[in-house]
Amino acid sequence: MNLTVNKDDRFLPPVGTGRDFFLSASPGLPARIAVAALFLAAYLGLEWASFLHEYKGLPVTPWNPGLGALFALLIFAGRGSGLILFAGVIVAESLVLRSKLDWPLVLGVGAIVALSYSLAAATARRYFRLDIGLVHLRDVLVLLAVGVAGAAVNSVLLSAFFLAFGTFDVRDLPHASVPLLIGDIIGIAVTTPLILRFVFDRRHISLPALRSVLPEAALYIVVLVAALWIMAVSDGAPGFRFFYLLFVPTVIAAVRYGFDGACLALAVTQLGVVALLHINDYDARAFTELQMLMLVLTTTGLIVGVVVSERRTSDRLAREAEARLKVTEAEAAQAARFNLVSSMASTLAHEINQPMTAARALARSAQHILRTGGDQARADRNLSSAITEIDHISGVVRHMRDFLRRGRPHESTIEVREMLDQALTLVHTDASWNQVAVELNVPDTLPPIYGDRIQLQQVILNLVRNAMDAIASAHRTDGRIRVSAQQFDAPRRIEIAVSDNGSGVPDELAEKLFHPLSTSKNEGLGLGLPICASIMESHGGKIWLQSRAPGATEFRLSLPLGETRAV
Repeated sequence: MNLTVNKDDRFLPPVGTGRDFFLSASPGLPARIAVAALFLAAYLGLEWASFLHEYKGLPVTPWNPGLGALFALLIFAGRGSGLILFAGVIVAESLVLRSKLDWPLVLGVGAIVALSYSLAAATARRYFRLDIGLVHLRDVLVLLAVGVAGAAVNSVLLSAFFLAFGTFDVRDLPHASVPLLIGDIIGIAVTTPLILRFVFDRRHISLPALRSVLPEAALYIVVLVAALWIMAVSDGAPGFRFFYLLFVPTVIAAVRYGFDGACLALAVTQLGVVALLHINDYDARAFTELQMLMLVLTTTGLIVGVVVSERRTSDRLAREAEARLKVTEAEAAQAARFNLVSSMASTLAHEINQPMTAARALARSAQHILRTGGDQARADRNLSSAITEIDHISGVVRHMRDFLRRGRPHESTIEVREMLDQALTLVHTDASWNQVAVELNVPDTLPPIYGDRIQLQQVILNLVRNAMDAIASAHRTDGRIRVSAQQFDAPRRIEIAVSDNGSGVPDELAEKLFHPLSTSKNEGLGLGLPICASIMESHGGKIWLQSRAPGATEFRLSLPLGETRAV
């Protein structure tokens, strides 16, 4: 079964609305009556299957699965289902268990059982806000706690009731109350979680999924039968020294399939143990000992199962959160690219307009030469120059389009000098307007790197644009930006430095430069450098502030040589 938590699947009516699952007049009343009849029939059938013998009017059973089924109904359906428990107890006492109690005592037993477990279920619903999905350890512990409390109240009230009517004396209490208490607790611990999980997750159960676990289920039953056979044929203290064999398949099922696997394994195990008890007549002491062992087994299996399920759910949620974070980072990077281009819009227009004007002048000159029969070689040179200018325009537009459209990483082998030169092309005109000299110093012998060209160019563009802003804020007329690259060993890497002679980085900003929303610009969002850091990290590299001094500010980024994975 799937453990995906979907709040819409929860079958728990709102607390405090006054609506009752079975008693409310609604179009779904026939369906509610059918569910009530189904649970009543299940209760009677389970009572018949688990009943061993009666002790002065109280049924003696190793576990009470019928009670566990109706306790689940009480939890997810409301207090009205206590009437079903009341009716089930009376019918079971009369027809299934064939109790010799008088009718007033039978009615009293039914009322006490229904009242005890209705109060326990209401406590779980109202005060502990029990999630019927039982996907957290806290909810399983709450279920066990209220089940134990309900069983204790029921046992005490029934004992007092029988003592008051003279059916019991004090010596009967250990022989009746203790087995009754433990049997009810085990029934709730085994059957109630199984039914609640089915109600919660019923929409995700599929036949292919069930068929896929059939081989393991068959193997589990074989191991269980073998363990029970060893217990049955063992000499002395009804083989209880081999009871630990039942822990192995139960824990394995819990580890393999989480809480659902633990619930199913425990239910099958309990059925096997009941069959063993039917075959062997155990005395009261042995019976109580077996009940205690079953209680330990049940508690262990449930806790292991819910811890495994909780861990798996946490891992799944973590993976989903990581996937959403990656999508958000990609969207933020895309927004940052648009922000860069938006700030360079006028520069881009000038970058295109200038070569277009030159191409138009060259084309007109060639046209005039051809019409007047002038120098044909000159006309050819003019046309060749016009084509070159047009190719330049096409290259700028294509590169800007790629820069904007790239949403997912695209790894390739990158020549460092070529990558830096293309990036600086986009800021060349803007730098000229602001009287900022941009110098590129990259040795021709640098080896290529591996990564996403557009993302790395975005980092360079961010750093260069920040440098121009710093120079503008310092009101310098001799602005200078230097972009350099150098190879280092131990470890082998390429370091790219972007330095400027601007206003520097304030001390209060230097320590949080790469934190989101940290910026010194009035209109800035503070996302540029954090996105740069994320890009560098995805390439296996890093970025840092090398110098923050005014007139000598320098940022550096390093990229490992060899293949790295851009995520």
